[in-house]
Amino acid sequence: MAKKVLVVDDEKLIVKGIRFSLEQDGMEVTCAYDGEEALAYARQQSFDMILLDIMLPKLSGTEVCQQIREFSNVPIVMLTAKNDDMDKIMGLEYGADDYITKPFNILEVKARIKAIMRRTSGRENHPEAGKLIESGDMRIDCESRRVSIAGREVNLTAKEFDLLELLAHNPNKVYSREKLLNLVWGADYPGDVRTVDVHIRRLREKIESNPSEPRYVHTKWGIGYFFRV
Repeated sequence: MAKKVLVVDDEKLIVKGIRFSLEQDGMEVTCAYDGEEALAYARQQSFDMILLDIMLPKLSGTEVCQQIREFSNVPIVMLTAKNDDMDKIMGLEYGADDYITKPFNILEVKARIKAIMRRTSGRENHPEAGKLIESGDMRIDCESRRVSIAGREVNLTAKEFDLLELLAHNPNKVYSREKLLNLVWGADYPGDVRTVDVHIRRLREKIESNPSEPRYVHTKWGIGYFFRV
C-alpha cells in the first residue's frame, strides 16, 4: 500500500516539487497551502507522514502541529526557512519529530522521510522483548503503541513513545543523550542532543505526576537517562 504524505507549505512551487518527487517514489501526496486546510486534512484522513512548514497563513505550523498532537501521533517533519536553533527547538516542543531547514535538497527530504518511515514500520520488531510492559501504574502496549497510567491513556508522539519504549525495555540501564539520539533518531540525524532533552521533558510532562520528581524516567547527572522499575 502506498505511503500517504501530507505536504503543507504556502509556496506552491515548493509543494509542486516535493509532490512530484514523492509521487515518483510511489507515495500518495495530499497538498495544503495554509494552516487551517492542513488541520482539516489531518482530521479527515490518516497519513504516514506530514511535512509542515512553520510559516503559514491562518494558523502557523507550530499551532497546527500542537493541535494535531491532541488527536494523532503521526510523524511530523517541520520545514523552516529560519536557520535558528530556537525555531527548531520550538517545533520539537510542540510535538514535531524532526525538522529540515530551507533551502533543502529534495533528495535529503526523501531520505529523511524514508528513514522515519522505516523506523515507524519497524518499531514493533523487538524479537527479544515482550509486547507488554508494566511498571507501577504504567502499562505500555508495544504492539498497539499505547500507554496508560492508572487506566488513563496518555497520547504520546512517535518519538516520545520510541524513547519510553527503549528505556522501559532496558530498566535501570543508563543511556547517554548521544546514544539515545543515535538509537531513536538514527545516525544520520543532523540535530544535536538538545533534541533528546526536549523530548524527555515533554515525555515527563505527560507520564509523571510531578515531572520535577519523576517516578519513571530519571536523570543520571552528567551521564544520561534511565527508566526505573
